[in-house]
Amino acid sequence: MGLNIEEQKAVDRFRSAVVEPSMTGLVVLDFWAEWCGPCKALTPVLEKVCAEYADKGVVLTKINVDEEPFIAGQFQVKSIPTVYALFQGQPVADLTNARSESQLKAMLDQLLEKLPIQPGGGSPAQDIAPLIAMGEDVLASGDGERAAGVFSQIVEIAPDSVPAHAGLIRALALAGQIEEARAVIAALDPAMAGDPALAQAKAALELAADRPEDSELAVLRATAAEAPADMDKQFAWASAAFAAGDRDAAAETLLRMIAADREWNEGAGRTKLLQIFEAIGLEDPWVSATRRKLSTVLFG
Repeated sequence: MGLNIEEQKAVDRFRSAVVEPSMTGLVVLDFWAEWCGPCKALTPVLEKVCAEYADKGVVLTKINVDEEPFIAGQFQVKSIPTVYALFQGQPVADLTNARSESQLKAMLDQLLEKLPIQPGGGSPAQDIAPLIAMGEDVLASGDGERAAGVFSQIVEIAPDSVPAHAGLIRALALAGQIEEARAVIAALDPAMAGDPALAQAKAALELAADRPEDSELAVLRATAAEAPADMDKQFAWASAAFAAGDRDAAAETLLRMIAADREWNEGAGRTKLLQIFEAIGLEDPWVSATRRKLSTVLFG
């Protein structure tokens, strides 16, 4: 077809993420970019509505135009956000002008009436996999409240899904809704208790429970800045920073502590950093990068 290697890879990714799911379901395809303000305003609407319509066979897939310029070019995307509905590999509607929940729902309802969508086709794990990925993306962006909304919808669709419950717990923890997260854990089926994903979520909740009030956080930050050699103050600031959602500040502080005195308080700095890794997930890119920094500090 005259495609170079990178273009062929882009086509393969698109086929897997968009074309194949569209053979039986309706794929809402959102072209966006990090720098696009209107995209960020539209994203919560798309995520909420598509999560609500998941049991009707609707799936949201996002294409970053900076990362996938070839695909954006094939769709002749001139501005963003651009949103299409695809069925069986073909665009069936332009949803770009549907900027509110009611507008988007109205357009989806019309499409679902006309198209032979097969909701619930395949296994439940396959059906919710794109939704789980969407929730994880929102969680990684640092918006715990919005991620909690996404995962809540997934839990309603698949109440037996451990990843959905784990994501909800982590999202609520990030949003500072500690009691709500504990309530989710308390209501879990005991059969889920030993799953590693829930262990990660509980670790995240434990760390987030230390979150101070904003005024106290400011005091801890200032106190640590004034006494860079005081390990107790540095540790208090690092713990509070992570609980407040600033994992970069927490990791940087802990790495400096480990470099200065790795044995302080029986290695408390390294232990805390490893707890943070567990809470976020060892497969997370941020964790991988920070682990490399820790190795450099420990082994040179």
